[in-house]
Amino acid sequence: MAMLTEHDVVNMRFKEPLRVEDGYDQDEVDDFLDLVAETIAQLTKDKADLEAQLQTAQTRAKELENAAAQAPVPAQPQQEAAADVNTEAANATSMLALAQKLHDEYVSNGKAESERMISEAESERTRIVNETNAERDRILKETEDNKNAVLTKLDEDRTVLERKISELRDFERDYRGRLKSYLESLLQNVNNSDAQA
Repeated sequence: MAMLTEHDVVNMRFKEPLRVEDGYDQDEVDDFLDLVAETIAQLTKDKADLEAQLQTAQTRAKELENAAAQAPVPAQPQQEAAADVNTEAANATSMLALAQKLHDEYVSNGKAESERMISEAESERTRIVNETNAERDRILKETEDNKNAVLTKLDEDRTVLERKISELRDFERDYRGRLKSYLESLLQNVNNSDAQA
């Protein structure tokens, strides 16, 4: 298993979602979290192994101390054995401290990256919502303006039509009056012709 590095965690980028409401691809995030979990599990196992090695080294050191106390040895080899035990213990302790430091850095960096990604997603969501609201308001305003323009035009057309209807009625009344006068005049002429005949 390839362990993640601090660089891998800090620079991880997920595919941008098509819509903010959908969020990041769940499978991609789960896969990444599985890698993080595996890395943490490996570091925890390494830490446990180092602790076991330290315990073994400490036990061995006690055994050597007990053996040294029971069987006198020349001064120089005893000092070398104690130095070896101290070196082993120091190495195990430093390895354990290094593993703990790496573990803490991975966890800290993972949390920081997670917070940064969440913050970026929130700001992107806010930007998209604001743009959508602005676009909706613009469309509603344009629709309202268009509706008002159509109503105004319809009012103007109605006024023009009412005026034309009024003119046509006046024309009809005038025409009927003239026609009636003309027909009466013709009828009177016919009556006069009959009377003369």
